[in-house]
Amino acid sequence: MSNRPRLLPLLGARHGSRDAMTCLYRCGNACDHPVPNSSGNPYFGDLVDAEVSRRGVVRAGAVGALVLGFGGAAAGALAGVGAASAAPATPVVPEATGFGRPPGGVGSGALTFKPIPPNKLDTLVVPNGYDHAVVIRWGDPVVPGAPEFDPHRQTAAKQAKQFGYNNDFVGVLPLDRQGRRALLVVNHEYTNEELMFPGFTSLDALTVEQVRVAMAAHGMSVVELERVDGTGRWRPVGGSRQPYNRRVTALATRFELTGPAAGSTWLRTAADPKGRTVVGTLNNCAGGVTPWGTVLSGEENFNQYFVGGNGAPEELKPRLARYGLNTTDRYPSDNRRWDRADERFDLAKHPNEAHRFGWVVEIDPFDPESRPRKHTALGRFKHEGANLIVARNGHVVAYMGDDERFDYLYKFVSDKKFMAGDSRVAHRHNLTLLESGTLYVAQLEGNSAAEIDGSGTLPADGAFNGRGRWIKLVSGTRSYVDGMSAADVLTFTRLAGDKVGATRMDRPEDVEPSLLTGKVYVALTNNTDRGKAGKAPADEANPRNLNKHGQVLELVEDGNNNAAETFAWSLPIVCGDPTDPSTHFAGYDKAKVSPISCPDNVAFDATGNLWISTDGNALGSNDGLFATAVEGPERGHLKQFLTVPLGAEACGPFITGDNRSVFVAVQHPGESTGASVENPASTWPDGDYAKPGVVVTWRLDGGPIGS
Repeated sequence: MSNRPRLLPLLGARHGSRDAMTCLYRCGNACDHPVPNSSGNPYFGDLVDAEVSRRGVVRAGAVGALVLGFGGAAAGALAGVGAASAAPATPVVPEATGFGRPPGGVGSGALTFKPIPPNKLDTLVVPNGYDHAVVIRWGDPVVPGAPEFDPHRQTAAKQAKQFGYNNDFVGVLPLDRQGRRALLVVNHEYTNEELMFPGFTSLDALTVEQVRVAMAAHGMSVVELERVDGTGRWRPVGGSRQPYNRRVTALATRFELTGPAAGSTWLRTAADPKGRTVVGTLNNCAGGVTPWGTVLSGEENFNQYFVGGNGAPEELKPRLARYGLNTTDRYPSDNRRWDRADERFDLAKHPNEAHRFGWVVEIDPFDPESRPRKHTALGRFKHEGANLIVARNGHVVAYMGDDERFDYLYKFVSDKKFMAGDSRVAHRHNLTLLESGTLYVAQLEGNSAAEIDGSGTLPADGAFNGRGRWIKLVSGTRSYVDGMSAADVLTFTRLAGDKVGATRMDRPEDVEPSLLTGKVYVALTNNTDRGKAGKAPADEANPRNLNKHGQVLELVEDGNNNAAETFAWSLPIVCGDPTDPSTHFAGYDKAKVSPISCPDNVAFDATGNLWISTDGNALGSNDGLFATAVEGPERGHLKQFLTVPLGAEACGPFITGDNRSVFVAVQHPGESTGASVENPASTWPDGDYAKPGVVVTWRLDGGPIGS
């Protein structure tokens, strides 16, 4: 089927406040294992073009600003803060879209909501004058005919028709010009069997059918929504006809591999000797919406699903270990035991299967019969997500972070140019843009490197800032890394980054370009290993040792061009308690800002404000969503907009283009050691036991969110 509408322009806390239960199920206790990056890369190597000055202000091309005008997480403008900033660009205003657009350009005024205080309440808290509602939760029907949810009688076949577990990325794509209907696209990152199955005792005691249920609860959901009575509230469309609704799972959905590594030796298995088709997608974290109306999803902590690494070929073990795969034990203690349901997760039998995960996935939500794809040209690592902008020269640029301690920041520039318009010819062309291009990794240097002592004290010039360059790794089928073919570079991208001296960062997670200014913002969540004995010390982009709270990085590409190979950078926000002298809020009065810890996802609203969601708040409060103006006298005035329930993480967010709705995924509520279905640590959202879900927030008077 293809019915594409005209594309509209468009308790036991260990790391931060994460509980041990979250560490186990979310990432396989990644922080308890050796850091996969054991390279000796310099932190701020000499830049080839260190003397190239930044020229003018970055501004997205007209096409880049138009294509995602409808999107909240990708729409809107963000002018710079910190030393890398310049005067704001004149915004390129899209045409009217399905979500409309509030008047004005790049915002510089105050956010009008009163910030909510930090808290430990088991509910979702929003400011006075706002309301919220659950849009959809784990177990709710997705595919027409889905059975009623019953955790005591759950099967894989049922779960494959119901909303999956632990929702993360949220995208909302309009279906009409009036803003009355839309498609919600959501990632389901991971499962927590202790909170899913009544009577749980251990992972080993799960039945094979329960393992298959968990596999079906991974993946993605596409759900058609309708606006409620013209407000900012949304709900799933009822009735039996929901032609777009779809579940993508780790259990049965087939994916096509594209790009230079597709078909290579590394991706061939007994079940797929051609190396072209993969069953399932794993640990899908964040994502992005493309200019042609598809959704990107990043495969992240896939390593924890595989056993038998000790039996893998010896020559392969260093490559597996670089991706966090255990190569010394058959059954690591923090493994999910999926080999009991499908032997392809046994590396002793199928050592290449792990190479088929860790990619950026693309799905077309408007065509439920289409096969999703994994794009090898964008490289393989622990993708948080991928977000796009159309550069001034028409090429599509994707920004990506590798969410691991001391790993890297990447970007991809397409070989082909974006084709504007809503024709089938344009759409077919644009679907090929991520199949071939140039992949880069970032190297940064500081302006005041000698002054960085790990305390977070600002240098004498008053800013953490400097210059950077994008190091070319591969272009099409040509490798720029000695001793590695293009397929090698793309399959083992981390090793390529090691070889070329990329800058090791403090867990680069979500990376988002502003579609109106072209500036790029990176959530660096934390890194408590920074500066430990035998570990790399602080540098200017990662200025604190034992970094519990994280920071936000701003990149300004040279020459007004997101396809450039050099950039300026700064840290507008260094997170933590504002009373801590190591924190920084773009120079704003810290007595007036909200405390923030562990930034995870970033987004822009249509008036140019930056929104930040958190994961692992190390300040003792629930995680939440924050916003700040980034132009004028209010820049850096960070205010907390909402908090999520006990044990939960705030994911997403997505702000619709009319600024009337904010969507947030409430992930892993009640995830606390000792909790269970029978003894929940949270009863959100229904008062019985914890269920992950997606929430929408709106202003009661119908006005725009935030301003």
